[in-house]
Amino acid sequence: MTQSDARSKVRAFLEKFIRDQDFEDGDNVFALGLVNSLMAMQLVLFLEKEFGVKFTNQDLNLKNFRSVDAMVELLGARGIFAAA
Repeated sequence: MTQSDARSKVRAFLEKFIRDQDFEDGDNVFALGLVNSLMAMQLVLFLEKEFGVKFTNQDLNLKNFRSVDAMVELLGARGIFAAA
């Protein structure tokens, strides 16, 4: 699994729910009103299932899920990317 693979999967998941709205990987999807707190729980469940990780209570901070970039960074911190 690469960062690019993870980024594509996270974007694809978000794009299923965010229709007719463009956003960049660094955009705060909560601040833009594209995602709400209920969707945040869906994001957590998706990431845990899709990438086989289990987040700690410390990980469950909105800042970790605010953008595609933040989620990919969090996944990297959980060690899902193959060493180069």
